[in-house]
Amino acid sequence: MPEDIKITVNNNSKLFKKGVSVKEVFENFGIQNRNIIAAKCGDKLLDLSDKIEEECTLEPIDINSPEGEEILRHSASHIMAQAVMHLFPNVKFAIGPAIENGFYYDFDLDHTFTPEDLKKIEEEMKEIVKSDYPFKREVISKEDAVKYFKDKGQIYKLEILEEIPDDTVSIYTQGDFTDLCRGPHIPSTKYLKNFKLLSVAGAYWRGDEKNKMLQRIYGTAFPTKDGLKKYLNFLEEAKKRDHRKLGKELDLFSINENVGPGLILWHPKGAIIRKVIEDFWKEEHIKRGYQFLYTPHIARVDLWKISGHWDFYRENMFSPMEVDKGQYMIKPMNCPFHIMVYKSKTRSYRDLPIRYAELGTVYRYEKSGVLHGLLRVRGFTQDDAHLFVTPDQLENEIIGVLDFTKFMIETFGFSNYNIYLSTRPEKYVGSLENWELATNALKIAVEKLGLPYKIDPGEGVFYGPKIDVKLVDALGREWQGPTVQVDFNLPERFDVSYIGKDGKSHRPIMLHRVVLGSMERFFGTLIEQYAGAFPTWLAPVQVKIVPIGDSHLDYAEKVYSLLFENHVRVELDDRGEKMNSKIRDAEKEKVPYILVIGDREVENNTVSVRKRKKGNIGAIKADEFLRTILKEIEDKTID
Repeated sequence: MPEDIKITVNNNSKLFKKGVSVKEVFENFGIQNRNIIAAKCGDKLLDLSDKIEEECTLEPIDINSPEGEEILRHSASHIMAQAVMHLFPNVKFAIGPAIENGFYYDFDLDHTFTPEDLKKIEEEMKEIVKSDYPFKREVISKEDAVKYFKDKGQIYKLEILEEIPDDTVSIYTQGDFTDLCRGPHIPSTKYLKNFKLLSVAGAYWRGDEKNKMLQRIYGTAFPTKDGLKKYLNFLEEAKKRDHRKLGKELDLFSINENVGPGLILWHPKGAIIRKVIEDFWKEEHIKRGYQFLYTPHIARVDLWKISGHWDFYRENMFSPMEVDKGQYMIKPMNCPFHIMVYKSKTRSYRDLPIRYAELGTVYRYEKSGVLHGLLRVRGFTQDDAHLFVTPDQLENEIIGVLDFTKFMIETFGFSNYNIYLSTRPEKYVGSLENWELATNALKIAVEKLGLPYKIDPGEGVFYGPKIDVKLVDALGREWQGPTVQVDFNLPERFDVSYIGKDGKSHRPIMLHRVVLGSMERFFGTLIEQYAGAFPTWLAPVQVKIVPIGDSHLDYAEKVYSLLFENHVRVELDDRGEKMNSKIRDAEKEKVPYILVIGDREVENNTVSVRKRKKGNIGAIKADEFLRTILKEIEDKTID
């Protein structure tokens, strides 16, 4: 006779025979909600069909919970793979995980998927859903799994199996489709009711560009119709804000294959916005006691060996180049150069803190598959700074950096942001004692400023813990932004020191920080935040003057000169087009102000003002408009 085991659900315990299923336990406790699709026992996720062999506490997983949605989406990827198999029997399957708000599956197929194919796959998925196939889990020997997938010609599954150390593996079958998977899954295919296939993209097997390029189909799934509808609406809005699309439409930047992927060409309109950002950045750094540096783009390989980048970061660095029979590398970081400036003379405790800042352009090797417009590039300009501080200055300097960060991002209109304290990763350098000291200093600084934060375990950089500030945009999306990192490692490696009050040599602590991030990524974030309609102080063209006819050109030129001489970024549209056509073009360019000039304006020395989003706001004197816009620019008003 099977022995009894105690199972607890919702703080109530009962005895059951060993081998009872999760579903039977829930039914015994009166839990028959159809939304319950799986269970959790400690950290382990279980299917409803799983057998329980030992005492445990079971927690039901609702399909509407975050874990339930993830299970639903993972199951959707299996159903999609089954549909692809029905339509393209020769397909080879790679992997198909759930991701945030969706799922994907990677396929190896000679045929290139088209939008029409996605529609057919989606229809086939609906048929599979109607068929109500149960997801059946089976544990088999690794040897049997190898034989099964070898007979099916599924080479990617065989490669995955090679890396599994266990003697047994689990497979899941729904209908005529079987996949290697840990699970869990929804009880049957009919639970997938609200889904949509979204797009196809190329993806190297295992993210390595040396491997074969596969085809990745993305989809999304939600427990409810309303959830799916809201997400699809969100995607439509995100498309309108896509910085790559707007960058082309507004003539802000481009990426040219002849130059190389991940390398940005800033066009005049994008460049003027960057200049405004950089000028503001410099002014605010001067106010806070920073000193500016300029450093080379390359350095001897030995510098990167001393810094540790050669050992810990080499896969992200470009290959060395031969110069005068020596090896040089293009820089991925600015920090070793700033250390060299610090070490150029003896420093006293009276000199500290020293705050060096540089808009330094760096280059990092990113795989082509992850490059993404301005957000993931190979060459970028970091709003970089390095602070050299004594131990008793550390806390106050971190507070100063965080306060500076808060001021900067809020000025650019990011009132919502999330703060993460990233702790020691698996691959790190330095003593545990220093890591603990640095982590505590960051924690205390955030708490003293009263800023809410979350712990991001293991996400620190190899040389120290850090605080990441992630900006939340108008659509609620997070963007990587400012960061501050404590570093005991580089001062040690480069033998950095200062003379203390006692006349002896001491080791300073180094802070790495950015208050915006890279110029490229921050600009991309700004484009999407404002959907290209930048606040007046940032807009590449702040005013467009539209004369109705040729007889109004002389006065329009006087208004142009008035604004231009007062440093307003203004354009005069003197084309022979109709007024409404000129206004439509200016609106497409998302210009904050359009000044229409006709007979009445010439006669009264006024301008008829149209403001973006508000339309026609009436006629005012030209000099009064000048005062208004200059005040708006000075105050850095956010629309």
